[in-house]
Amino acid sequence: MTTATTTDVEPALQLPPAKLFIGGEWVDGSGGTFASENPATEETLCEVAAASAADADAAVAAAHQALDGEWGKTSPRDRGKLLWKIADALEARTEEFARIETSDNGKPIFESRYVDVPAAVDALRYFAGWADKVHGDTFSVAGPFSMAYTLREPMGVVAAITPWNFPIIQAMWKIAPALACGNAVVLKPASNTPLTALKFAELASETGLPPGALNVVPGSGSQVGRRLVEHPDVAKISFTGSTEVGKGLMKDAAETIKRVTLELGGKSPNIVFADADLDAAVKGAYNGIFYGKGEVCAAGSRLFVEKRVHDEMLEKLVERTARLVPGDPQHPKTKLGALVSSEQRESVLGYVEIGKQEGAEVAHGGVAADVNGKGYFMQPTILTGVDNQMKVAQEEIFGPVLVTIPFEEPGEVVELANNSIFGLAAGVWTRDIGKAHAVAAKLKAGTVWINQYNWYDSGAPFGGYKQSGFGRELGSAALDYYTETKTVWVGK
Repeated sequence: MTTATTTDVEPALQLPPAKLFIGGEWVDGSGGTFASENPATEETLCEVAAASAADADAAVAAAHQALDGEWGKTSPRDRGKLLWKIADALEARTEEFARIETSDNGKPIFESRYVDVPAAVDALRYFAGWADKVHGDTFSVAGPFSMAYTLREPMGVVAAITPWNFPIIQAMWKIAPALACGNAVVLKPASNTPLTALKFAELASETGLPPGALNVVPGSGSQVGRRLVEHPDVAKISFTGSTEVGKGLMKDAAETIKRVTLELGGKSPNIVFADADLDAAVKGAYNGIFYGKGEVCAAGSRLFVEKRVHDEMLEKLVERTARLVPGDPQHPKTKLGALVSSEQRESVLGYVEIGKQEGAEVAHGGVAADVNGKGYFMQPTILTGVDNQMKVAQEEIFGPVLVTIPFEEPGEVVELANNSIFGLAAGVWTRDIGKAHAVAAKLKAGTVWINQYNWYDSGAPFGGYKQSGFGRELGSAALDYYTETKTVWVGK
């Protein structure tokens, strides 16, 4: 099979110090080290210092010191200016961050260069604009009082726990609003992909972010993540990851009644009606599942197609998918990179086998892909003959695997789409805009795309229903989850 390969010799990666970043300093971790691996080559990029629970304590203490010191005294307008300056610095180093992101995660350089890093820059700029616009209200009140007013105050220390699928984007979705609102942050990046988080800490410090305002502590969820969740001096946890881990996090956070926001798993329905522009729907379904290697919480992994156009759409979709060839993620023409780890690929392939045992048929793919004999690559996969009750239709696979399910009428497909523990996103494809709005209103999902899929903007809130989590990232809605409201009564 022909695959895309890199022909030009790339300059060496400019990796960050592979240590912990606490209080503005690079420090050794007391939890040993772990390897950061390139999933496309199986080579170790570097050994990264692993934080322990004690290191998490030190990071929380540094964050509190920042709030009591220079960072806590920084005015909202100056916070905004600084975030904008950091955004400019990140944008100027897009290529550097993109190459690290692709090397650490396995995603195509096209995505890192033109989507992920620019989206991170955009989030910083968006929330920079909000920094001096988060304000309270005044009220006329009854009784022997002249007035009451509210203050919107920072929560304090925010612990951000991010996943491996969109490392730089997910970090900025949490760091940017937290800092804009005046909090200090302790970030625990995913162990599979810690490098852009560390690189960003380096950049932010060089750009002028005061020591302790941002701390980065790579390490295991069982050690570092759990300690941050349990720590009595952490005011809020912002977590993106699996639903199962999110459930455990909620239980641990209950001991200190922490503020928690969760963006968890998904099994998002992508619905195509017979009156849709089928060519556009095919492209949307393709991008909805294969963008990001399918390692996307909101991936349109359940494709519902009206029965009378199901076979036609499937034929078009398989034809398009057959042209999607896994290849070297650093090559600019590659559109499907390596899954993040050997374990992740084995899990995805295991779901394909489960689907076949349940009666599904493989219309395309279903196997590992060989790219120069190395890496955790997989063929894009389409399963047909799927019933909505099968495991492959109910459980999050988190890989480039699409299941297709025919339906006959709108009421039926809404019921099928909502028959899931998840409710993160959904798509609707139809030329009948009235029907589109009616179906969107009935879908239990935090985001519904009409005649498009997988679009995001820093100004549009994102989050889930049901077991896909609660709280919202992005947009002005996110500010509510990084501030406390205080009511002040004023007597005559």
